[in-house]
Amino acid sequence: MFHRLICRACLPLAILWLVSCGSKYDLPVLAGDTREVSGEGEGLYQEAKSADDAGKTKRAVKLYDRTATRYPFAPSAGQARFRQAQLLEQQGEVQKAFDAYDKFIEQNPGSPLYATALARQASMAQSAAEGDVKSSFLGLKTKLSLDKTVAMLTKVSEHAPKSRTAARARFTIGELYQSKNKSREAIAAFRELVKEQPDSPEAPEALFRVGVILMEEAERGNQNQSNIDLAREAFNDYLIQYPGHSRNAEARKMIASLGGREMERSLAIAEFYLKTGRPESAKVYYRDIVKRTGSGKTHDAAKARLKELGE
Repeated sequence: MFHRLICRACLPLAILWLVSCGSKYDLPVLAGDTREVSGEGEGLYQEAKSADDAGKTKRAVKLYDRTATRYPFAPSAGQARFRQAQLLEQQGEVQKAFDAYDKFIEQNPGSPLYATALARQASMAQSAAEGDVKSSFLGLKTKLSLDKTVAMLTKVSEHAPKSRTAARARFTIGELYQSKNKSREAIAAFRELVKEQPDSPEAPEALFRVGVILMEEAERGNQNQSNIDLAREAFNDYLIQYPGHSRNAEARKMIASLGGREMERSLAIAEFYLKTGRPESAKVYYRDIVKRTGSGKTHDAAKARLKELGE
């Protein structure tokens, strides 16, 4: 019992020791005496502003950050965080600026600068993604990793989930994955956009892209019936959900092309059965091809084989 009492008595001292091990700027000042806290915070903000006005950008960034972090209840804390983000953006510190805007957005929802911060954050994320997409085609390395860029765009969509900005961000995530040949991730991102914001201007193109990606998968050698069926389903869904969209005619051509590929696959299976001594199995596929195609190279090849087999 005595031992427990000693441990409890030592607990506050242990907490004080742990806090004292870190920087005094690591933790925010609790709003005990509001006037005192506000005064200290405002004093630090004025110091940051003086450095800013004097062109001492690095010092200003540090002091603005310290103001917003240590004195979150000070009247100028939000302004300090916003200005910190602005200066970081001007210096080309994309990730740091984005994170600073993010902190401002989370802590200052009622600020007149809120909409501006959202817009700047969205613009930075889109620019990073567009640069990444272009670099992918040119074979260049980008400053930010794919994961970081996607995380930025995801944050943008989460801040305003049903907005046009969110729709653009979601579409860009899909486009970014598509440029990196990450088919599964791209399809998931495009489908999420169609599900969450089906009436957005980006949704029809997103669903069309799903079909295109599945077709590309087939062209890369994954010509199984599943990919062909899923691509056809995506294009049909697109035509049903978005009749009159600019790529409707292209989707219909894609569906016709998928039919041709399916017949080519059936012909390849029939030829395999024929070569391995199973003519009756081969005939089943040849007959199906002739029945489902009125003319064309595949039709003629299947008909010729049936004639050779006595039909």
